[in-house]
Amino acid sequence: MPTLLHIDSSPLYDRSVSRELTKAFVTKWKASHPDGMVVDRDLNATAISPITAEWVGAVYTPEEARTSEQKDLLSLSDTLIQELQQADEYVIGVPMHNFGVPSVLKLWIDQISRVGKTFSYAEGIPKGLIIGKKATFVIATGGIYDAQTRMASFNFVEPYLRSLFGFLGLTDATFLTAGGTMALNHGQDRDAFLAPHLQLVQTHAVTVEGGHA
Repeated sequence: MPTLLHIDSSPLYDRSVSRELTKAFVTKWKASHPDGMVVDRDLNATAISPITAEWVGAVYTPEEARTSEQKDLLSLSDTLIQELQQADEYVIGVPMHNFGVPSVLKLWIDQISRVGKTFSYAEGIPKGLIIGKKATFVIATGGIYDAQTRMASFNFVEPYLRSLFGFLGLTDATFLTAGGTMALNHGQDRDAFLAPHLQLVQTHAVTVEGGHA
């Protein structure tokens, strides 16, 4: 059974462009995978604490030696990593916040980036352990940060996500960006703005059937 992990990180809900686009992706994916399963993870509805010294200590304590308190500290991390491991494909909605990823997404990344779980340092060489997966990052930005534009160097979203997930072993990643959402606050018709992005997202959801291009 193919499984899609659907992650949203925008706090805007009904007004969110990234959420509307990931929803369209999921709807199309379900239609082309009638036997598939979707796991939804709303990061704004998930209580994720910042990394602490105690959390790090628990991570580096051998599993069989962990106290009940340490196991509790890692329980959410274990759940989030299990979602990654069990899914064949990911669609992740990412609004740009201050040129980077939202804080809730960074908290999630800190929870799933764990030595021995999603990467290892076998023989001192880093090796990603999240392999054989496919990811679609649906990004919404207020301004235009496309390559060759004046503001391109301000885009830390795609380079960061590509590097981070590549480190974890995921190299089959697609980035679909809806740039210029700020125009929606200045009279731009929402349906007209979204139309080409919805078409692109829906087309991609079908063409990546079963985790294969």
